[in-house]
Formats: sequence, C-alpha cells, structure tokens
Amino acid sequence: MKKKKFRFQWGAFLMFIFYGGLFFALFLRIAYIQATGQVEGEQLKAKAAALYQKEAVITAERGKILDRNGEVIAEDTLSYRLIAIVNPAATTDPEKPQHVTDPEKTAKVLAKYISMDEKDIYRILTKRKPDGGYYYQVEFGSAGRGISHETKTKIEKEKLPGIKFVSDTKRYYPNGVFASHLIGYTQREEQKDGTFISVGKMGLELTYNKQLTGENGKIKYETDAFHYLLPNREKMVKPAKNGNNIYLTIDKTIQNFLEDTMTKVYKEYNPEVMVGIVADAKTGEILAISQRPTFDPETKIGLENNWLNYVTQEVIEPGSTMKTFTLAAAIDSGHWNPNATYQSGAYKVADSTIRDHNIYGWGRITYLEGFQRSSNTAMANLLQSMGNETFIQYLQDFGFGKKTGIDLPDESTGTILTRYPINYVTTSFGQGSTVTPIQLVQAMTAITNDGVMMQPHVIDKIVDSTTGKVIEKHKPKAKGKPISAKTAKQVRQILASTVTSEAGTARRYQIEGYNVAGKTGTAQIPNPNGKGYLYGKNNYLYSFLGFAPADDPQLIIYVAVKRPNLKASEIGSEPVAKVFKPVMENSLKYLNIDPDDVKPVESVNIENYIGKNASAIKQELESKGLKPVIIGEGGEIADQYPKQGTSLLKNSLVFLKTDGKITLPSFKNWSLRNVLIYKAMSGINIEVVGEGYVESQSVTENTIINDSSPIVVKLKRPEELFAPEGKENGELPQD
Repeated sequence: MKKKKFRFQWGAFLMFIFYGGLFFALFLRIAYIQATGQVEGEQLKAKAAALYQKEAVITAERGKILDRNGEVIAEDTLSYRLIAIVNPAATTDPEKPQHVTDPEKTAKVLAKYISMDEKDIYRILTKRKPDGGYYYQVEFGSAGRGISHETKTKIEKEKLPGIKFVSDTKRYYPNGVFASHLIGYTQREEQKDGTFISVGKMGLELTYNKQLTGENGKIKYETDAFHYLLPNREKMVKPAKNGNNIYLTIDKTIQNFLEDTMTKVYKEYNPEVMVGIVADAKTGEILAISQRPTFDPETKIGLENNWLNYVTQEVIEPGSTMKTFTLAAAIDSGHWNPNATYQSGAYKVADSTIRDHNIYGWGRITYLEGFQRSSNTAMANLLQSMGNETFIQYLQDFGFGKKTGIDLPDESTGTILTRYPINYVTTSFGQGSTVTPIQLVQAMTAITNDGVMMQPHVIDKIVDSTTGKVIEKHKPKAKGKPISAKTAKQVRQILASTVTSEAGTARRYQIEGYNVAGKTGTAQIPNPNGKGYLYGKNNYLYSFLGFAPADDPQLIIYVAVKRPNLKASEIGSEPVAKVFKPVMENSLKYLNIDPDDVKPVESVNIENYIGKNASAIKQELESKGLKPVIIGEGGEIADQYPKQGTSLLKNSLVFLKTDGKITLPSFKNWSLRNVLIYKAMSGINIEVVGEGYVESQSVTENTIINDSSPIVVKLKRPEELFAPEGKENGELPQD
C-alpha cells in the first residue's frame, strides 16, 4: 500500500493565524472592557444609562396671589400647548394620517382659534430644514401656548390631522381687570432644559418673582429597549417645590367697588388719567388701588402705552388737597386762629400776585371760612405767619419729598420747591411742588390716626404653599408723629366742615348717614410745551382726599381725575364725587361700620367658651343679644370665633365649633366675611358667587351635610341692597 505524502497547506495555516489572531484580539478587548468598563474613553455604564434610564420633569406651580381673605387674584391653571406633526414619516396608515396633510386648510381653521394670521400659520406648517428635509413637529410661539380647555375642544372637533395638544400651565387672573398695575402680569419663557415657566414682567409678579417661582422636580426610571418600565427597578423622585403664596392687604370686595365705579366714570367722562386708592385709616393698609387707563393681565390688552403705576411712580401737582397739611402745620405750630380775618382775593409776592380761584375773593373773611372756600390767599397768609422753614419742616415730617417705602418697585419721591420765595407760597396751596398720590394718603393717616403717620403697604404676608408656614409678615409701621393728637382732631373737625358748611367746596361729597371729611383739589396741569399751565375747565386735575366717619376715621379714599370731558353744566368735582361717594358708602356698609346717626349700641365682651357646653353658652349669648351659630351636633365646644377679649355689638354672630355632623344654617344676609369664617371653621365645601351679602344658597337650611358636594352661596353687592335714594345737590361751590 502506497503511503500518502503529507502536504503543508499554507492557505489554511494563514487563515488559522489570521482568524486566531482576531479571536485573541477580541478576547483581549473583551477582557479589557470588563476590567475597565470603558470604550474609547467613554463609560459603558453611562451610555447604557443614557439609553435605558429616562428622566421626566415634575413641573412646579407658581405661587398664588390672594387678597386679605384668601380670595384668589392670580394662580396657575391647566392649559394646553398646540403642536403640529408635519413629517409624513409619522403616518403609517394612510387611512389614519398622523401628520398635517393639508397645510392650507389647517392654517385657515387654526387662525379662527389662535392669535396668529393664517399666512403665518401656513409658513410655520410648511417650514423645512436647511437641507430641505422635514421637521418632525412645529409649534406656534406664544399664540400656541396657554390654550384653554374650551378652545382645545373646539379645535379637536375640527378633526385636523397632525394637530396635537400637550398639557401645560398658564397664569390665570380670574377677576380680569383688577388692580392690574399693582398685580402686574407674567410671560411664559423657555428654560435651558426645554421647559416653560411663567416669569413676572411687571408689578408684584415681577417684584416678587423669586418668591413666587417654584423649583421643578425630577423623576428618573429605567426602561427596556422598547421603553417599557423595568420591573423591580427603583424610581428616583425629587419632588417639585411650588412657589410661595402672597397674601395682599387688598380686599377683593372693596377693590371691585372701586373697579366697577371707576370703569363707569371713565366711560362717561373719558379722562386722560384716573387714580383711586382706598386705605385703612388706622394702619395704612391699602384695601383697594386702581387707575385708568388700565389693562387685562391675561390678554395684555390696554398695556401698549400704559406701563406706569400712577399711584407710586407718577408725580403730580396736588392742588388744594395740600392745604390740609398747610393747615395742620399752622395749627400745630400755634399760628392758627379760625376767627381771625384777612383780605381775600389777592396776595402779593415780589413781582407776582397770587389770586383765589374766583379771582376777586370774598372780601374780608375769617381763616376758617377761607379754608372752607379753599382760598389760596388764606394759605399764603398762614405761611407768612409760621415762616418758610417751619412750613417746609412740617412737609418733610409728613413724608413729602421722599419715598414712603411702600412695598412696590420704582417709587418716585416728588419735589418740594424752595428755590424762590414764590415756591413756598405756591406749595402752600398745592402748585409747583410735586407729590405722589401714595404720599398724600400716607400723610393723611397722621390726621386720621391722632398724629401718628402710618406707612402704606400692600403685602400682608408671604406663606410657604406646602407647609402653610408664614415666611414673611408685613405689620403696620409708624413713620413718625408729625403733629399732636390734639392738632389731628382739630384738623378733622375743620375738614368735616368743608363738607357740611354752606361755604364748603366739598358739599358734593356728603353721604347720607355718614359724616365725611376731606379736602377738594383743582390743580393746574403744566403745559406739555413747557410754558405755563393749560387753561379751560377740561384741563385740570380734579381730586378729593377724604375719610369717614369724620369723628372716628376708618377709611381714607383718594380719587383724582385728570382732564375729564365735562358737560357745559358740570363742574370738576362731579366725576370725582361719582367715584368717591359710592365706593366710600358701599365699603363702610360692607365693613359693618354703623352710620353716624345710629344710636349707640351696647357692646358685649366675648369670653373663653372652649370646653364648655354649647347649649348653655348658646342661651347665655342669646340673652346678651348675640346670635350664636353652632357648628356640629353640640356638646363640648372645641373652638370659637371671635376669640376671648373681643367686644361685639348686639346682633353679631358668634361661631361655636363642636364635634359631630353639621346642620346647615340659613346664610341669608350674612356678609362675605362671616361666610368665609363659617367655611373655614366647618370645613364645608362652600363656593361663593358674587360680592356683598348673601341673597340665596343652593342647599336649604337645616340640611345635614353628609358629603363634600359644593354648596353655592350667592351674594349681592351693597349698592343693590342699600341703593341710596334722593336727588343730587344743585350747583355747589367749586374749588
């Protein structure tokens, strides 16, 4: 048998060496990767995490702005963002298109629902990448954000292919035009992480943007290749921190009185500017503040040329309202004799002549009558008696020429002119020198508060929205005592006489049942050309700075109307009075401040009833003329309102909280304040509709409350319940 000769296969050997080498290199590479966890300097673990670990943003809510009673003024609410899928690759079934198939039709339909022209919508829908390729989806800027649920539903009914909605939030201002220059507005801005947040752009929204802005949270989780959440994998959650809530000193009801009245007068007289302020006469808290023209913080309509807050940022020549403080300075410095006389009509200063508003004056009259008639020459003579330095020192003590320190941005100071001798004289009756409306209100608190001047403020407190903890509390702050309590009382009496005296310029401001005090103002307006002042009865700033009740002031109201279009038979005080009177009267009644002609009612001191038997306390309170309201089934009292030490007038409500089911009382004629107290103590879901006093309720009295269904309580405003009767006064003296 022939033996086979071995033949070396070079090809096979080379292939073995080649593939063996590859296998060995691969083995070494795998070993290296397992040992180091790196590929080309990149961590595989990190790349895997990027592929399979997902992260979602938990959006934080912006803090709420609320009134002093917890009524919402601004808050975040659910809205939607409009997007359009424009890439044909998104459609897998031609019968059910998932992208915009007809841009022209889509643009035409969308233009009916969002604030964007049809051609601009079409341009966005047909936009292409620089290389000519399709974008996957497009958005529509600010016009496509903040879409309401109602608008979303209407667009969805159009059944437009490719049109989608993403849940979003927007800033909601439920009251519309409501202290708009005070509250301000927000704007949605895109952040680095692609999310959108509301950013304050004006007013309190801007000033307190940091406190109101929350901090977004995150949620991290792992998925498989198909993006399903992997079982037994830990989620890492960083919860969102919502913004802080800001409570204002503003009272929503009083603010609505002011807004509604100013809107009505603004439409009737179409003035250049209107300003209105309502303040607590004892504390300086601002209860209402508004101006015209104004704007809607949600739509921004009206904001185009109207950025300034006239109350704090605009300076004015105050006119005769300044005479209030000239009078106070003369009395406090010992230079006032109401029965002394002077020659009215004209007063000579160097080569200038100061005249009264009727040019010729009223002959020789007393200083008291001169003040009642708003005589300029009376103020000039008083200034001469007390001296320029004394007068200016009092004005500085009253806070003129410097900021009040109100918790609002960019406050102006005004200027007290002292360059020439005539500056002192014109300042004494409110011309030449400038002030802000808020300075006038601050100075008036010294008159209403027995000489102690209070700093005006609009922020009550800032509260952590999660814990309810008060972070910052703004308490009433005294700014000094420019005059004595005795002087303040005397000034109040004289200011009241301008309303009641036959010679008074403020007779038009009388309110039936209440004694009003205050000072009218008719200020000349500087000529825009820079030379002198404008003339004609439609070219003045008409105003009134007043308070009520005159003997024990509770509210200060300042109203100014610049360049109103008066009818031939009207005088300047008419549009001002049409704001001041209804706002003051309705506010006093809303606050349960009794008219001056009501006989004194015996008050009852409230004791500590907690732990005592509700039935026994009920009988005791009824015997004293009070109206106890038991919340619960009776038995031991767990809580009460008002607290021990409070003094109440007869017929006032006293709330006693006990355990057990709650039987609903009749809310008929209850004030909004009492309804809110009952809601807080009972925990019942009560929805309040309207302002003022209760007219009706959706669930009848004596019903036992077993669930959390809302109970709707409807209120009417005081002007509807207490509509004043009687005719307007005839022609009255004009300042």
